[in-house]
Amino acid sequence: MVGDVAVRLDEIIRASAMEKQVDVIEMEIMPDHVHLLCEIHPQYGVHHFVKLIKGRSSRLLRQEFSSLRSRLPTLWTNAYFVATVGGAPFEAIKRYIENQKAV
Repeated sequence: MVGDVAVRLDEIIRASAMEKQVDVIEMEIMPDHVHLLCEIHPQYGVHHFVKLIKGRSSRLLRQEFSSLRSRLPTLWTNAYFVATVGGAPFEAIKRYIENQKAV
């Protein structure tokens, strides 16, 4: 995800977050994955938000960018990694995400 695709993906994720009252604290879009630091109400659940942004972004990006249609049947895999930040220093995780493009 680079260039205009990355810009549009950012918009889709932020709009979806606003719709579901999810606070996107930090986001870094990499060429083949996305790092997100979010605050999600426990009653809504992380898995619901991940499913929403993967499904919505795959559909919209493939409609808007014909170059993405030639890929697999979907833009994303079913896999994702989630960790809570309760035990880790919040600022350390925020810095990690901020610095991903520098790696």
